[in-house]
Amino acid sequence: MVTTKKILGEERRNLIANWLKTTNKPITGNELAEKTGVSRQVIVQDISILKARNYPLIATAQGYMYIRAANEEQTVKQVIACQHTPEETEEELLLLVDHRVTIRDVMIEHPIYGDLTGSLMLNNRNDVKLFIEKMRNTKAALLSELTEGVHLHTIEADRKEHIEEAINALKQRGFLLN
Repeated sequence: MVTTKKILGEERRNLIANWLKTTNKPITGNELAEKTGVSRQVIVQDISILKARNYPLIATAQGYMYIRAANEEQTVKQVIACQHTPEETEEELLLLVDHRVTIRDVMIEHPIYGDLTGSLMLNNRNDVKLFIEKMRNTKAALLSELTEGVHLHTIEADRKEHIEEAINALKQRGFLLN
């Protein structure tokens, strides 16, 4: 019986990994649970096991994603430092995605825990809208609220010009730290 559960678990984890590999969109834990006939908590455990096996998976506000290795020649990445109020978060995020920039994450330096990073993977206005709605619906605090609005983002784009334009727009708005 134990062997059967393990085989089923491995089959399920292989399915989850394949589903995540073959889509560019996040898949929620609830969706994966429904597809596999298990609870969301089992999915959370499966994702943890896959991560421990070095699968490049991340959990975002929109669901789980498989992170593909970016071709360095095609993708330009940069870490930027920003500061603004929680009420200005949506404006900052929209400003970035409107310049064809993907916001990979948000990072803060916490006085006790050190560097804390949250995966975002926001590519467009709809992603930002869903992120803001989830933040409001869950009444979750932003990481930047722990640091008086100071935070970092890893951003990426397919052209250096998009990154430069986004940075200039942040500067003009007063969101970029020097």
